[in-house]
Amino acid sequence: MADPIIIAIPKGRILTETLPMLERVGIVPEAAFSDEDSRALRFATNRPEIGLIRVRAFDVATFVAHGAAQLGIVGSDVLMEFDYSELYAPVDLNIGHCRLSVAEPVEMAAGDDPREWSHVRVATKYPNLTRRHFESRGVQAECVKLNGAMEIAPVLGLSSRIVDLVSSGRTLKENGLVEVEVITQVSARLIVNRAAFKTRAAQIGPLVDAFRACAEVRNAA
Repeated sequence: MADPIIIAIPKGRILTETLPMLERVGIVPEAAFSDEDSRALRFATNRPEIGLIRVRAFDVATFVAHGAAQLGIVGSDVLMEFDYSELYAPVDLNIGHCRLSVAEPVEMAAGDDPREWSHVRVATKYPNLTRRHFESRGVQAECVKLNGAMEIAPVLGLSSRIVDLVSSGRTLKENGLVEVEVITQVSARLIVNRAAFKTRAAQIGPLVDAFRACAEVRNAA
């Protein structure tokens, strides 16, 4: 029997939204997959030829790019940050919607105009994407790389602004921050390792088609 197809799924909100989509394409994970308290990383499904791994969002792209997983589901923010040439992103799944935004303290925003910026110091886990965005506007961006707790950076003087994902805006509000600029809208994409897509087309092609059909149903709803 050939090695199973491995699909990498990120922890968190995208995982929750992915579960019904997996079921609609005929993939039912073992029960522990949806238990985020579980320390397990690899999971079986109802289909012995398909397995799942559950990893951090940024690691999904790495596993798929290097061929350790053949498919994955990840936010478009991750793809824009790393720009892996080994990845093919054939389907926008229409889940995991949020936006990547610049935010700053409320008191700063009261007298601030983003159109007048010439230099910004921001805390973010998206330094590449952030620099490209500001460079396109002629703004010099000094990026402080953080992997979490972004909202505390302005309070402690690490940076004056942050660039992070925003959904409801509640976390920003609770930390005295407000959005002042949206960099890009974000949604989850199905990604495929390019080499695997060629060498295992008979297995991967139908999965891509099934996810695409599922996304089209969501888009039409």
